[in-house]
Amino acid sequence: MNELLKGRTGENVKKILAVLLALLFLLGSGVPVGAVPDHKLDAAIEDTASYVYRTVKNPQVGSVGGEWAVLGLARAGCNVPEQYYRDYYATVEAYVRACKGVLHEKKYTEYSRLTVALTAIGKDPRSVADYNLLTPLGDFKKTIWQGINGPIWALIALDSGGYPMPQNPAAAVQATRDMYVDEILSRQLTDGGFSLFGGTAYATSGDAVSDPDITGMALQALAKYQHRADVRKVTGEALDCMSKKQGFQGGFTSWGISNSEGVVQMIAALAELGIPLDDPRFVKNGHTMLENLLTFYLPGQGFLHTADGSGSNQMATEQGFYGLVAARRLRDGKNSLYRMNDALLIPDAVSEVPVAAGIGLAGKHPDIRIVPLAEPGKTFADISAHRDQPAIEALAARRIMAGRSAGFFEPEAAMTRAEFAAVMVKALGLIYKETQAFADVLPGSWYAGAVGTAHDYGLVGGVGGANFNPEGTITRQEAAAIVTRAARLCGLDTAMDSGAVRDLLAQFPDYVAAADWARPSLAFCYREDLLSQDDLEIRSQEAIKRCEIAQTLFRLLGTVKLL
Repeated sequence: MNELLKGRTGENVKKILAVLLALLFLLGSGVPVGAVPDHKLDAAIEDTASYVYRTVKNPQVGSVGGEWAVLGLARAGCNVPEQYYRDYYATVEAYVRACKGVLHEKKYTEYSRLTVALTAIGKDPRSVADYNLLTPLGDFKKTIWQGINGPIWALIALDSGGYPMPQNPAAAVQATRDMYVDEILSRQLTDGGFSLFGGTAYATSGDAVSDPDITGMALQALAKYQHRADVRKVTGEALDCMSKKQGFQGGFTSWGISNSEGVVQMIAALAELGIPLDDPRFVKNGHTMLENLLTFYLPGQGFLHTADGSGSNQMATEQGFYGLVAARRLRDGKNSLYRMNDALLIPDAVSEVPVAAGIGLAGKHPDIRIVPLAEPGKTFADISAHRDQPAIEALAARRIMAGRSAGFFEPEAAMTRAEFAAVMVKALGLIYKETQAFADVLPGSWYAGAVGTAHDYGLVGGVGGANFNPEGTITRQEAAAIVTRAARLCGLDTAMDSGAVRDLLAQFPDYVAAADWARPSLAFCYREDLLSQDDLEIRSQEAIKRCEIAQTLFRLLGTVKLL
């Protein structure tokens, strides 16, 4: 400092000191020099809402492509047709009915998550297909079986609609709200925060360190209990812990990796507690949590899970979206994300207007039937956080698509022509007709009935010489042709003139490689968003992946009202 000031006049010295003091104040006080302007937050919300609405056309019961998408859209106040929520509710009713009210034998967060989404659209979880989805949350022992997630989400769910604590006659220990609060407090770690199994016999070495994800959710659950001195004390300690863990870019790491989910949960936590996001405790190096969250945002494509990810992630997108919504509601002085006495009120469809979900289009073939749920909650170990997870799970729950090996779906694998025929027949609910349509489809083979039925209904044709080539790999253009025929059978108008076909396919540099006979079908599939126009190329001759087939069929069944 002395060298810096040497030879300066008294007036210059004062100016230099003033500048240095101002810089020190900015750096030391954590003033958010990079705060997110209102218009940027609003634009990100509108863009992500559009992406979620486009990619989750038919929300199912599930954590991805289901409740979080519905919650975000409902609480964002975006312009979403009421029919979207009515269709979702019809899906929920069908799911609950198929489960006979038992969403899961052990994971009681299933009841909590569904309660939160239903409350957000003004539906009562105590009466869904004649089942009370809150009753299981009255069982203390079963609710806490999952670790701290159980009591956290039980409180969030119950408090979202101000529901009275449900009485569960079958419970070994009847729960109360205070018991759930006490359970959360008992799990606090020595550093002040929380982890999934911290403080339990199931804890590992990793559970000894507070996790931003779990700590944020614990704070959300405790937000409504600040009248208790012990809760206020723990809340303050957890906030201090997270303030210390917050990185210089305003975000958080879990297991050494910077991710979007941790910062989302802490944004939601501060919003539930009514703490401004530019609170000095949570501004680091001039960066707020909201600013950090937007570093994971891809305009038009949702959110990344990690900053070095290769593409958007549906789970990260849905959580990132409701994180933005929580931030805006806090900014605008509205009720927080989970204080829902201002929830949407979606009226039931009037009797003269049929509910769209699950009835099919007016012009569909009479033999096409809705495929009922057979294995609600079915999933696979290798699709967690996969872009097409919601579609795969929706089809698997109806046994339209199955895994390749025990517990694995193999989403990136190809599919044979016989397998594709079988999937299409199952998707449309058609009854097998085992006819000898092709010379190389032998009677008694596992696929004979599927191929014969698909041929009978005009879904598939041969490859020449009276053969079907059942073991051959189905290509993208072959799949598009079969899907288009299925759409026509379901009542959709698939006609496109040559000019419209050319104009739509011209955006793809490799469209000339597609066979002439396949181009109208490819154009139709892109027009109806059964195939994504975000793809850079058609790749018409390549094998279509199992995950792509699941997504295409999921979108088709939603479009023709068969989900």
